[in-house]
Amino acid sequence: MAESIRAEIIAVGTELLTPHYTDTNSLFITEKLNECGFEVRLKSVVGDNKEDIVDLLQRALLRSQLIVLCGGLGPTEDDLTRVAVAEVLHRPLTTDPQLLLMIRKRYLSRSIAMPKINERQAEVIDGAEIIDNAWGTVPGMWIQENASHIVLLPGPPNELIPMMEEMIVPRLKALGGGRQLARRLLYVSRMTESAVDALAAPIYTKYPEIRTTILSSINQISLSFSRWIEPGEEEADLNELTNAVCEVLGDAVFSTQGQSLEQVVGNQLRDSQHTLAVAESCTSGMVGTRITNVPGSSDYFLGGILCYSNAAKENLCGVSRETLERFGAVSTETAEELARGVRQALGSTIGLSITGIAGPGGGSAEKQVGLVYVGLSDGSRTLSYRRIFPGDRDMIRKRAATYALSSLRKFLL
Repeated sequence: MAESIRAEIIAVGTELLTPHYTDTNSLFITEKLNECGFEVRLKSVVGDNKEDIVDLLQRALLRSQLIVLCGGLGPTEDDLTRVAVAEVLHRPLTTDPQLLLMIRKRYLSRSIAMPKINERQAEVIDGAEIIDNAWGTVPGMWIQENASHIVLLPGPPNELIPMMEEMIVPRLKALGGGRQLARRLLYVSRMTESAVDALAAPIYTKYPEIRTTILSSINQISLSFSRWIEPGEEEADLNELTNAVCEVLGDAVFSTQGQSLEQVVGNQLRDSQHTLAVAESCTSGMVGTRITNVPGSSDYFLGGILCYSNAAKENLCGVSRETLERFGAVSTETAEELARGVRQALGSTIGLSITGIAGPGGGSAEKQVGLVYVGLSDGSRTLSYRRIFPGDRDMIRKRAATYALSSLRKFLL
């Protein structure tokens, strides 16, 4: 197999170096580059500093055949991507009269007078091919420098995404020669990362040509198998590996198609013609939010009750005062009565409940912070699950919500 085509991404913008903004552009660009046969070997985020952009691009040209820069093409003083690229390539930067006229017309079409500062957006690096931006005013550029290709794209995602899909991807596919990164993705719940790897490693190590990645997140353990596929090449080894790992992990694998846990559970509820109601204490609506984020969830989700206080548990979900006094709000007994009560209160076929201690206070020697009970009831069965989660308050609540959904999935199986 031919060597993969090396690519890297440089995201420009000082705001991306703060805790308030996330560089989502690089994720999207990576996906598209992989589809077109390019292996992204490096991603960088750099502030609006010309010297730093110059330094990154100089090094990128030594190692990568494709470099995509996004951001820093606007009209203001801190938009320095054009200037930095021109300096690295030792090419002049001049105003393109036709491009300037087109930008003026776009402003006029919106009944807005173009500020003089926006004339900078018509500056083009010598030898660059202009990439039209029908979704904004600043164009992109495509530059060939010896054996490397440099692509400049604007930063706003509502401009970058359609430009990438419609203007850049067709060119990249031609350069990539039909090669693609084939991938299989497994989502696993109710297991730890180490437990998943202990079962999967004896299998995936037999396929050294396939790259395996295991990632742990709040919502699931993700297992990714990938390798580069040449045009017309079969993917039998990927399918074989995926099937073998699915077999040893069993029903802990909840998705092989990239579906979220709430999507999978929603499909289970719809297919089995069940309806669901939830009673949430420590998670206070997080499970209901995730369920209703799925389009069409009104087919099976009737509603939820946020029963944070003992009085709410008693008055809204029918938990007996004796149960609360004897066993406490965080207990098997309360979780099961909550599940039964919310099912009866809202008329669903299944009731789901969550009660726990999210912290940072409220724990004790008997019931520590992070203790969570999930209750489930369908009229014929009522049961509960107990777990202790690590982390801060936010982490415990998120993990509890995921655990509740995975418990519901297991209950439906």
